[in-house]
This record gives sequence, C-alpha cells and structure tokens, in this order.
Amino acid sequence: MPAAAGDKDWTLVIRPQRRWLDLRLGDLWQARELIAIFVWRDFVSVYKQTILGPLWHIIQPVLTTVVFTVIFGRVARLPTDGLPPFLFYLSGTVIWGYFAGCLTGTSNTFTANAGLFGKVYFPRLAVPLSVLISRLVSFAIQFGVFLAFLVYFWLAGAAVQPNAAILLLPLLLLIMAGLGLGFGVIVSALTTRYRDLQQLVGFGVQLLMYATPVIYPASFVPERYRLLIQANPMTPVVEAFRYAFLGAGAISVTGLAYSVTAMLALLCVGLILFNRVEQTFIDTV
Repeated sequence: MPAAAGDKDWTLVIRPQRRWLDLRLGDLWQARELIAIFVWRDFVSVYKQTILGPLWHIIQPVLTTVVFTVIFGRVARLPTDGLPPFLFYLSGTVIWGYFAGCLTGTSNTFTANAGLFGKVYFPRLAVPLSVLISRLVSFAIQFGVFLAFLVYFWLAGAAVQPNAAILLLPLLLLIMAGLGLGFGVIVSALTTRYRDLQQLVGFGVQLLMYATPVIYPASFVPERYRLLIQANPMTPVVEAFRYAFLGAGAISVTGLAYSVTAMLALLCVGLILFNRVEQTFIDTV
C-alpha cells in the first residue's frame, strides 16, 4: 500500500486486512512481474526432469481421447450427435481439462505454498491467479492440437460445421477460469483446517466430469436426469464449445447466463473466504 503521511520514510506499508471485502485487488497489478514468475514456475515444474517434457501437454489429451473412443465409442457405443467419435471426445477432453486444471491447481494454494507465505509478503491471490494463466498456456497448446484434428476431419469430409459462435470462446474460458478459481480457493481455504478435503479434490473432479456432457452429448441424457445435468454450470460451457467448433448440439443463452451467475457467486464466496483465512492460516497449516 502507498505510505501514509506518518510513514513517509517507507515505500511500502503492510497493514492487516480488517474487512471481509478488503481484497486489495489493485495490489495484483503491482505484483504482475511476480505473477509472471509464478506462471513460468507452474508451467515448467509439472514436466521438469521428464523425458518428453512439454510434449505431455499433447500426449495426455490425445491418449485420453483414444481411450474414450475405444471404451465409450466402440464398446459402450454411446452416441456422439453424428460427429466423429475421436473429435467429439477430444473436444470434451480439451475444454474439461482447462477447468479441471484450474480447480485442482488452486485448491492447494495455502498448503503447497505455506513455506513461501510465511517468509515474505506479497498478494496471496497472485498464486491462484498464476495457476489460471499457466493452465491457459496448456489449454492453448491442446486447443491447437484440437484445431489440427478438426481441420483434418473437415478435409476428410466429416460432418463438422464450425460457425460464428466460436467468438464466444473468450467468454467460455472466462467462465471456466472463474468457476475453477471459485471452487479452488474455497477448497484451499477449507483445507487449512480440514485436510481431508484435499484428498477428495481429484476424486470429486472425476465424478463431476461424469456429471458433465464430456463423454456423452446432453441430448443422450434421459429426461428425468436432464435437470440434474443442467444444474452443473459446466454443462452449458461444454455444449457451447462443441456447437461452436463442431456444429453439433445447441447453445443455451439461458444456460450460459446461469453459468455466469454461478461463477460470480462462487468467486464472491471464494474470495471472501480466501481473504479471511489468509490472515490466520499460517497458524493452522
């Protein structure tokens, strides 16, 4: 914070946060260089000392898609709205991967960085924000792979119809980042006292994927379960992504509005809880 009149000899004065909404988001801009360092750390550390390195960003979604194609496309014979199964599952894998990466990456903010937080002051939100950006870099790589396969199938005569809805991609990314951050910081704040939650994150994300039309189209869901699937704020996002780039399914304006509302609500609760826990978490971690 800027120095007060009585603190004119100092360039920075650190004061305790006294209000629930004292988020000090402006400090994040001053820490932008630190955020860039965290982004590089998060991106590099995942595949550091591995043989294939960043190629895992490509191998992982492709292998996952191959498994989905064999198990759900060939064995279970789930419908894909007339789309090539490989392209259908790849689109779901890529779009879901960004949300899941944001959620899992931000869910251990306090426990994974307790040593750093206890030694030096900086805006604590810089850490989860860097996760969102680093996962966006991973998404960009995987999205490029998806576009390459899309062009290949399109040239081969597959029934794919990209349309003007692709302009909604920034909105879809914003919704996923907001949902991932909201869920993640809530879990991160609660795990400072209840460590069991950290063990449930990976399991919970996997279950949530099956409650999202990633491996099946929304049209395949029986009517009696459709409301339950639509209650998932990620459902309209996945469906809109597939419609925009593949031309299958439909975009629900009401559904996207619901996703935005859920995102804002989760962000509000998450940031307030994060702000409160930040003041005392070092005593409990």
